[in-house]
Formats: sequence, structure tokens, C-alpha cells
Amino acid sequence: MADQQLAHIVFFTLHESTPANRAALVAACDKYLSGHPGTVYYSAGTLNAELARPVNDRSFDVALHVVFESKAAHDAYQQHPRHLQFIEENKPNWKQVRVFDSDIG
Repeated sequence: MADQQLAHIVFFTLHESTPANRAALVAACDKYLSGHPGTVYYSAGTLNAELARPVNDRSFDVALHVVFESKAAHDAYQQHPRHLQFIEENKPNWKQVRVFDSDIG
């Protein structure tokens, strides 16, 4: 569907999971990944340490949530120089990255 929004959710696990490293990655997300054309919603934050039910996946340090107005807006974001610079500068700190993309209402 042409007007379908796309949710782009990314979970980062760091090599060194310290408060400073988590804060630095959130700041980098804010700097490079917010405010892109076609963004409906943006947020980045850290794992909530208090929520530890058996169903909670706690295998990440920082979560990125971006909702795009369309797949085309998502695709443009993926190739944007700010997004590519974010990856180049931060990738060495990542132990694992998991990306979940879904069509939403």
C-alpha cells in the first residue's frame, strides 16, 4: 500500500555496556538519525533496568525507534549521508545490531 507507514526499530548491543557508552550512542542517534524527511516519529533511549519480566528481552543497550511516512522515506534515510556517517562513527562500538522493520497503520 502506497500510504503505509514503516516502523524501523533497531536494538544495539555494545561491546562495553557502560552508562557513558550508552549515553554517547543515544546522543549520536539524536545527532544523526533525528529530523530526516518523512519521519513521523523518532526516539532513542536505553534499556529500562526495572522491567525484567520473563517476557522482556534484555539483550540490548540502546533502542532506536523511527516511524517513516512511507517505505520510500525509509529507503531515502538509509542512503542519507547523516545515516551513513552515524554507522561509520559508531559501528566499532557495536557487538550486535538487530533491525525490525514493519508496516504499520
